[in-house]
Amino acid sequence: MPKPKRSNLLALAVLSLLNERPMHPYEIGVTMRQRGLSGSIKLNTGSLYAVIESLLKSGLIEPVETQREGKHPERTIYRPAEAGKAEFFDWLRILLSTPAKEYPQFAAGLSFLAHLPPGAALELLQSRAESLSRLILETRSSMETTLSGGVDRLFVIETEYSLALLEAERTWVVRLIRDIEAGDLTERTKDGWHWAVRFTEPPAAGPDKDAD
Repeated sequence: MPKPKRSNLLALAVLSLLNERPMHPYEIGVTMRQRGLSGSIKLNTGSLYAVIESLLKSGLIEPVETQREGKHPERTIYRPAEAGKAEFFDWLRILLSTPAKEYPQFAAGLSFLAHLPPGAALELLQSRAESLSRLILETRSSMETTLSGGVDRLFVIETEYSLALLEAERTWVVRLIRDIEAGDLTERTKDGWHWAVRFTEPPAAGPDKDAD
């Protein structure tokens, strides 16, 4: 059976938790939320069960037993198969050791910043800086709440990383705002305030190779 695509990080999370101990899907979801993993890996009940079904069909996990607690429906407990353990550790090594080319949306927006008037760009960047400040506070608060609940720091290390990225981005955005305001990227002309660069003219068309 084909393996689930390695782009689905929820599958990685399931393999990781089952590598600690056998669990049923509900316990996996609860553990992910307790550790704050839902902040870095998209989690909902439907996708979790779909991933578990995919891992099961691929032979990466296997059922251990079925339990019933009180009035709750039966719950199947799973563990990683040997192939699942190998897949998890190989995937994890690649994620930690090999930088991947990513295409963040903010970088794409910055690529076309020159299409906006400087004043409009400033307003948008200032709004982003304010949003980043709120996200930083929320992320730090969430991490502190998780740690205060008895979760070891090692299990929220990805939140530390996310926080560091947010703080670095805010620092960079604030510096860009100051550079625009200081005139490092702009100039004033009789027509108003403009970027200090101009769009280049398209190259002259060469001879048509298909022409007779």
